Amino acid sequence: MLVDIKGIISDYPSHVSPFSREAVMEQLSLEIKSTEDNSGKELIIKLLEIYDQKFIGEYLNKFSQGHWCRETINRWLKGKANPTLSFAEFEHLKNLLPKTSVSPDTADFKFIDLFAGIGGIRKGFEEQNGLCVFTSEWNKYAVRTYKANYDCSNDYHKFNEDIRDVTLSHLDDVSKSDAHENIEKIVPDHDVLLAGFPCQPFSIAGVSKKNSLGRAHGFECKTQGTLFFDVALIIEAKRPKAFVLENVKNLKSHDKGNTFRVIMETLDELGYWVADSDISGSRDPKVIDGQKWLPQHRERIVLVGFRKDLDIHSDFSLRDINKLLPKEIPRLGDLLDKEIPSKYVLTPKLWQYLYNYAAKHKAAGNGFGFGLVNEESKVTRTLSARYYKDGSEILLDRGWDFGKDFTDEENIQNRPRRLTPTECSRLMGFNKLGESSFRIPVSDTQAYKQFGNSVVVPVFEAVAKLMKPYILKAQAQSNKKKAA
Repeated sequence: MLVDIKGIISDYPSHVSPFSREAVMEQLSLEIKSTEDNSGKELIIKLLEIYDQKFIGEYLNKFSQGHWCRETINRWLKGKANPTLSFAEFEHLKNLLPKTSVSPDTADFKFIDLFAGIGGIRKGFEEQNGLCVFTSEWNKYAVRTYKANYDCSNDYHKFNEDIRDVTLSHLDDVSKSDAHENIEKIVPDHDVLLAGFPCQPFSIAGVSKKNSLGRAHGFECKTQGTLFFDVALIIEAKRPKAFVLENVKNLKSHDKGNTFRVIMETLDELGYWVADSDISGSRDPKVIDGQKWLPQHRERIVLVGFRKDLDIHSDFSLRDINKLLPKEIPRLGDLLDKEIPSKYVLTPKLWQYLYNYAAKHKAAGNGFGFGLVNEESKVTRTLSARYYKDGSEILLDRGWDFGKDFTDEENIQNRPRRLTPTECSRLMGFNKLGESSFRIPVSDTQAYKQFGNSVVVPVFEAVAKLMKPYILKAQAQSNKKKAA
């Protein structure tokens, strides 16, 4: 931890010039920091988990012009140069690290974040003063965005990439006890497990060699080879008081309903009650649409579960989430920036392709085509991970006249545009209206993929708020059982 240099020098003789005082302060800071942070190199290495050398060099150069570039940092890391960060530069770089939002001393409960993506579900549970103690995410670009926005460097938090390194599910002939032992060693104790796991089919017709030898039973037999199996194995080993599992709405109908049936059977077998499990159809409260919070149609299935033995779940229902809806939903225009770089406007060639493609399918009686919206739009189509390709699901109108053709020079200047990544962050709820605090350290292509694969954050803020009283009751009940 750096010493407060300003405090050290506060009693420095007043007759000495401010310039000399600053020089002394700078020298003191370098001497202290050189012993504690290797002249700032450790901070650079930490930041390189998030940003590339070029970005850091440019960021420093804006502060200390002419002193830094990508090559300087590269040579430093390779031991071919030995520059030193000034105290001011060091503090400037520290601003790139995320601040700790919840601490162990003040947290109301602990949770883990599996298949974390860029932390949309985590963000919702931190809003309820939950402490994240473990994260698992394998995509290297998503990891950069995650670490840019959530503090993952504390002693109480562990970061893991491939979840199979935790469960050992990718290894042959690993016993359940060995898997549980490894999970116990790596995953901290927690109250709530969060997971937005990928949707994969379960094969119940084919039986693996391991199963045929009688080595697997129950959910192991039915879910082996899928990433839900890893979630189930961690639930079985750690026995969290509650969980939240998120997936696309189509999970319910995936593989003719077999996938969802096996998941529900597995959770029951593990000793968990799932909220609203007896409700299906169009009014199923487990299917939540993000357009109740933000102007985007985005349906996701949310499975909230509590341990049966704690007996605190009887009156919990996701139907009550309707009590937490905002009084007013913003228009799309409320989420947009005023000044937009021209690169987000579709090229004439791409716009003509999308235009003709939509016309072709409309003539054939199909519904395929682009989704054109404007600032007054109250809802858009679902932002997808393929948005980077052409932006067709959400195109912002810039005054295109459908009564004119592509030969009109004035009309062609009014081609629609994509949303920017920052605007996508607001449409997904990572940034509040008018804010740009959520950091995006990756390319536009990767950012569009990440937001398209994520969740609407306010939905999970509401889910967390709804769950919190039950989580606290579960903690109390669990403590009673341990004391008995």
